[in-house]
Amino acid sequence: MQNKFLLLGIALFSLTACKTTSLKLANVQIQKNITINQDLKDNEDFAKFIEPYTQKLNKEMNQKISYTQVDLTKEGDNSNLGNLLADYTFEGANVWAKANLNKNIDAALINIGGIRTTIGKGDILLKNVFEVMPFENEVIIVKFKGSDLQGLFDYYAKNLKNNPVSHLYIETNDGNILKSLINGNPVNPSQDYYIATSDYLALGGDNMKFFAKGQSISTGIKLRDLFIEYFKKNQQINPTEDVRLNFIGKK
Repeated sequence: MQNKFLLLGIALFSLTACKTTSLKLANVQIQKNITINQDLKDNEDFAKFIEPYTQKLNKEMNQKISYTQVDLTKEGDNSNLGNLLADYTFEGANVWAKANLNKNIDAALINIGGIRTTIGKGDILLKNVFEVMPFENEVIIVKFKGSDLQGLFDYYAKNLKNNPVSHLYIETNDGNILKSLINGNPVNPSQDYYIATSDYLALGGDNMKFFAKGQSISTGIKLRDLFIEYFKKNQQINPTEDVRLNFIGKK
């Protein structure tokens, strides 16, 4: 780990050293190449310099923020961790929308690929959330006309992918939509709907091109910060086991 910090310091120094205000002929000196690997000795002075910062970071990252009685996993079409984080996305976006748009969020959708690992039974540490969500993704609210939401449901019917949802129920069979509900109700084509997601998906990531039909609204909220906030609010996690994605006949 210390070698990684040393390498970072060398890289930053090199970038700074490369800046010039005028074009000059450099004195070329031939040096022996040094292979950067585990055999490279640690720089003791540099290690001592960063040690207080490393200790402070480790202390912060190892603080307990919640507790779970069960393993939180991302496996299956209705994973408990996926559903939980989709619900947190919904709840956090809903608070923001009420305060800033005077609107309610109707549903939320995140991608399973953005959840990078699982959380084991026991104490949930701050570093666990950073491991689950290492990206700097922002919460985006996309405003749709009900008539433009068919693409969302068609996406799930075609891909049968376990991208977690909240306040949505999607039932498919052989590529066809059997049932599509928002908050337990069929979609009203003339109604406006507000869907919370990430900036990555709102821009068409994971081939979710249907978001292009909506109007994106930036919240300035980082998904990871939102997850941390809600884990802290819920000191004991008891994830619900409910079916939101029902892909009949999926192999």
